[in-house]
Amino acid sequence: MPRSGSLERHGAWRLGVSTAGVGGVLAGDSRRIGETRTWGRQWRDRQGGDTGPVRLSRLAAASGVAGPVLFTVAWVVGSLRQAGHSAAEVQLSGLAAEDARDPQIMMAGFVLLGAGTVVLGAGLGRLTAPRPAGSWLVLVAGAASVAAGVFRRDHMLLAGPGFAGESWHNQAHDVVSGIGYGAMLAAPLVLARRWRDDPDWAPVSRPVQVLALASTAALAVFASGIAGPYNGMVQRIAVTFALAAEIIIAGRMLTLPVPGSAAGPGGIPSQGTPAGRGG
Repeated sequence: MPRSGSLERHGAWRLGVSTAGVGGVLAGDSRRIGETRTWGRQWRDRQGGDTGPVRLSRLAAASGVAGPVLFTVAWVVGSLRQAGHSAAEVQLSGLAAEDARDPQIMMAGFVLLGAGTVVLGAGLGRLTAPRPAGSWLVLVAGAASVAAGVFRRDHMLLAGPGFAGESWHNQAHDVVSGIGYGAMLAAPLVLARRWRDDPDWAPVSRPVQVLALASTAALAVFASGIAGPYNGMVQRIAVTFALAAEIIIAGRMLTLPVPGSAAGPGGIPSQGTPAGRGG
């Protein structure tokens, strides 16, 4: 009996050891599974978690580049196809006038620029809450551009024989163009001032500011009329400066971390970190 009891105790001891070993392995596997899930969650956080913010951010940035590029292509093509008048003689709005050769090209350019700028402004507004003034100005500039393409001028040239008066849509075009120019120049200046102390946006703050000021100076020359027969070219230069600032802003958005993602080893800040001030 003593021998039998010893064997039983020995067997129980070995069974306990085996059970403990299996439990330890299972516990270890469980911890490793938990760690794997945690790492997976962190990876998803670094990638932006839900792909919705990623897509919206990329869409806004791409629209901010595509709009100015398509607008520039539109006025270049429209100017080249406009027979009888040089590019310096006809203003951009004149290329969409009723007596232009291919007004639909320039009308599409205005609408595409406005749509892209609106999407960019919406994307900038997502970076902070509440929406800052700069992103509102971008939205206004985009909406005014769309309206400028819809409410077009009566004639390519500002003056000429048979110009008895302006239609209501010509007058509406003049109003929305003024609003669009003002917002287009004010938006980058407001944003650049806001971004001066932001480590994520500071690299583009100065270039955006310089381009906006250069565009303002060129538009002042355009409005004064001192360029004479080259006034149309001065206008194109002024608008190109402003659109270049928009492209720089959109390009910076493409390189920024996705808003709303959690901070992690990849350096992606969460919402409310300094990158969130960039809107």
